[in-house]
Amino acid sequence: MQRYSRIAIFLHWAIAALLAFQIAVGWALEDLGARGFMLFQMHKSIGMTILALTLARVAVRYWKPRPAPVEGGWQGALAKAVHAGLYLFMLGAPLTGWALVSTAKVKVPTLIFGLIPLPHLPLPMSANDPASAAHGLLAWVGIALFVLHVAGALRHHFLIRDGLLWRMIPGRSSVLLVALPASIALAFVLGRVILPAPAPKAAAAPTAPVAVEEEAPANVVEAVDNGAAPVEAENAVAIAEPVGPPPAWAVQPGGTIGFSVGNGGETISGGFSRWTAKIVMDPDHPDSADIRVEIDLASASVGDSYKDGMLAGDEFFDVAAHPGAVFTAKGAEKTGANSYRAAGTLTLKGVSKPQSIRFTLSGTGKARKVSGSATIARAPFGLGNGESGSGLDPKVAVNFGFSAKAE
Repeated sequence: MQRYSRIAIFLHWAIAALLAFQIAVGWALEDLGARGFMLFQMHKSIGMTILALTLARVAVRYWKPRPAPVEGGWQGALAKAVHAGLYLFMLGAPLTGWALVSTAKVKVPTLIFGLIPLPHLPLPMSANDPASAAHGLLAWVGIALFVLHVAGALRHHFLIRDGLLWRMIPGRSSVLLVALPASIALAFVLGRVILPAPAPKAAAAPTAPVAVEEEAPANVVEAVDNGAAPVEAENAVAIAEPVGPPPAWAVQPGGTIGFSVGNGGETISGGFSRWTAKIVMDPDHPDSADIRVEIDLASASVGDSYKDGMLAGDEFFDVAAHPGAVFTAKGAEKTGANSYRAAGTLTLKGVSKPQSIRFTLSGTGKARKVSGSATIARAPFGLGNGESGSGLDPKVAVNFGFSAKAE
């Protein structure tokens, strides 16, 4: 029986193994957050490799003679349709992925295997949603076609026994007959094995409140309605006991610290899932305030694992070298019936700068609700000062909301 050319055989099995790996990894990328950044880069690199190999396979298809079809009728037509669909998948999945990366709100540079820069396609940002939908759909279509293709090959080999499978084996070797299909299964297993272990669940809320605003990140930032209740002036009641040490406050579960930044007419919003705060303050005597907020920068997320990986990189938070941000303030001043301003220091990426936050209190006695905001300039801290942040606004809005109880 006539075989495919050796180069066609190599391309067939190489592409099949890479596709199996992509499928195994792709299923998990959405849930990995920042931990999946390197896998995203690998996913893109392998996707572009599949695109290049598929183009080579198309060229070989017309350069080297192919074996004649062994089956006609509807079975032969189905086989041709599956082959055509597989080519569409092998070309369309990488191209839609490329379009998805090129139209993302935050442009993440792509280096193929860390070496070759991949330019972004000149597409409008409105193409992002269609590209995302097409990429996801093609993945499922590809899996279905993959299964049909394998089923067809097994049917010919074990039921019809016409030796069709030997056409894609370089030599009549039983070892290769087992090893080459096994390489596809191994590639899938490898894709699952290299996935990061599940991240431990973070506590629902930090341990003490602080805010971040025009000059420092802390737990007490303007309420951005992330679950924080609105603050009403008439509800703010000062804690009694003007004499004696100021009370310490413990942040209750459910608190939030969020951030947002403009990007070419759109807004990118996210937040931090892990942070702690220590607050000492008598609302009647705000000068007694002693605030310290610590934020785990690795917990930053904008709801997209691809962009989350970029946040953890050198151009933004540089988590590997600077895992946390700290805001501290000694003393605060009253600016309204139950509103305050605290001027302190924000330390981020090894840089310390003056930072102020504004916050309001509502509630009475030993139970209070806090909401606040801050505005942080990116440039002094080196946040997004590379190519990835070229379209971002120069200032980031920070907001927070939480409940606290006096200890």
